[in-house]
Parts: sequence; structure tokens; C-alpha cells
Amino acid sequence: MLALTLTADLTGVTNLQPLDTAEEPYFYTFKVQCTSCRETHPNWVSISRFESTEISGSKGEANFVWRCKACKRESTASIKDAPKTYNHASPPTRQTIIEFDCRGLEFTEFQANGEWMAKGSETPTKFTAIDLGEGEWYDFDEKSGEEVSVKDVKWEIRRA
Repeated sequence: MLALTLTADLTGVTNLQPLDTAEEPYFYTFKVQCTSCRETHPNWVSISRFESTEISGSKGEANFVWRCKACKRESTASIKDAPKTYNHASPPTRQTIIEFDCRGLEFTEFQANGEWMAKGSETPTKFTAIDLGEGEWYDFDEKSGEEVSVKDVKWEIRRA
């Protein structure tokens, strides 16, 4: 079991999470490594919790099925539950966003491609189309008259 964790400095916002619905799925993008031969796939791979692929020689399915080019071993990863929200904390704390059940592979790096959303920490303002690809995001909350931000974004993949 692996967990994607986030540590970030939130100012004026809370409940940060990927926009991940059946209508608008979030594609979690990773570098992947075979746990058998330790070969790392040269390309980024994407996984959605709303897409499943059959596992060879099995009746099961997984959100991501991958065959290592080096050792030919087939590996799988499945997303366990919907993503959790990242809540404002001072000082910033590491919080789990999503967990994966990985068999024969490990995710080694995460790339924040896709939209995130949050809400004002002191107002009902909803913020959408948040892009964390650059490691920070800034906006203005009209209701509070204050700047809001997500800064110092740090992703980590850990054993759950």
C-alpha cells in the first residue's frame, strides 16, 4: 500500500483536493518502477480511479496494469478510495491525499497535472481550476478582500 501525501502552506483556503468525479476524472501522474528488477519506466504514466483494466490470467481488474519491458513481469495498482481533502494547518503538516494498492510496482514521483479545488477558510468562496503544477497558486477572495494562496507544495509517496 502506497500513499500520496501533500505538505503545503495554505493561506485563506482549506479543503484542497483534486477535482475527481466520474464526469471529470483526475489523472494521477507518476513515474513507475518495477519492484522485481528495479527498472524505472522512462515515461510518466497516468491512473484514474474511474478506469479499470483486466489483469492477464485473472478475473480481477485494476486501475493500472503495466508490464515491465525489462523483466516482462505484469504489475498492477488500484486506487482504494476517493481522494481526501488537505486541510489548513499551521504549521503545514503532511496529509494523505490518496492511497494505492500496488502489486509488483512502486510509484516514485508525482506530477500534479489537472485541476484542484478548495474553499475559503473564512468565507464560503469556492475556488476551482487550481493548478499546482508550478508548486504554488495565488488568487483573491472577493468576500474577504484578501489574497489566498497555496505555497511550498511538497509531494511524497510513502508506505501506507
